[in-house]
Amino acid sequence: MSLDKDEAHQRLKAAVHYTVGRLCQKIGQEQNKEFSRQTIAAVAETTFRQCEIFAKDLEAFSRHAKRTTVSAEDVKLVARRSTALFMYIQNKSEELNQVKKNTGKRKSKDTEESRDQGL
Repeated sequence: MSLDKDEAHQRLKAAVHYTVGRLCQKIGQEQNKEFSRQTIAAVAETTFRQCEIFAKDLEAFSRHAKRTTVSAEDVKLVARRSTALFMYIQNKSEELNQVKKNTGKRKSKDTEESRDQGL
């Protein structure tokens, strides 16, 4: 890896570690438990490695479909082995589609009203 890529990789890894630490702290407070530094580091490392695997899989799925952009369907395909993760992503995808659908309808209604009013 070049110096820039290595630096970006380390910064990303540090950001994941920080976020995992904050999540562990929050969950620990809610459950009245404590996480050791080693546990947080292990969870952060596992999370980072799993994200790297997901990224490679997403790239492969989009390349296989002869696309340069990762789609929501690719993400669902990556998440298929984790029922909870798949359901979460499925629900978020449906929410986004509903918002997009409603926003599109509002635009067309506004456009029709403007036409009707001669604007």
